[in-house]
Amino acid sequence: MTAAYDSPVVLDRRDGPYGEVVLRRHGELLQIIANGCFLMDTSDGRSERLLVDAAHRALDGRPEPKVLIGGLGVGFSLAHAAADPGWGRITVVEREPAVIDWHRDGPLAEVSAGALGDPRTEIVQDDLVAFVNETSDTFDALCLDIDNGPGWTVTDDNDTLYSPAGLAACARVLSPGGVLAVWSAEPSPEFEGSLRNAGFQQVRTEEVPVARGVPDAVHLALRPG
Repeated sequence: MTAAYDSPVVLDRRDGPYGEVVLRRHGELLQIIANGCFLMDTSDGRSERLLVDAAHRALDGRPEPKVLIGGLGVGFSLAHAAADPGWGRITVVEREPAVIDWHRDGPLAEVSAGALGDPRTEIVQDDLVAFVNETSDTFDALCLDIDNGPGWTVTDDNDTLYSPAGLAACARVLSPGGVLAVWSAEPSPEFEGSLRNAGFQQVRTEEVPVARGVPDAVHLALRPG
């Protein structure tokens, strides 16, 4: 357990294409900070695992579904997907070269090393917004964990992903009946409304209780088909 009086130790600090990204260790935890905003750490991972599992359940037994994970983060979502033999191809889009390096050759390899070596895994260095607008590929599941939620984005550009045009782009890369799963630091009834307005069906939210404050949430929605 991390003592309250421990001070974080910076392991790496880089100027990336979207600003400063920092990897630091706080006691036993590894933490990612972007432009001074805390993103995530290795303390738990329940909500990241729920993100993947809820998406898989929503596909109702579809064989070897292809999943696109938006954001590598500390690697919990990728590691959990790779631990499930039921998934087919696992594509992860991460825009920060530093985060990819920390997984391949740095401290975060302790979370994701096995998953990176899985032959189903592909890591794509790209901005997710650009990727979903430009790719010709389709996926059965799209699991997004690039922000603290639709209303609390890491960069202003990410706002477009949750706009009508952005949700339309997400629907375009999903196969008929595919599932969109979006992690959020709190439930968002407004985002549920945006999903319905964008034409998604079976919109719902699964919550993960946390030690303090409002629960984490995973918003789920199906593309018609």
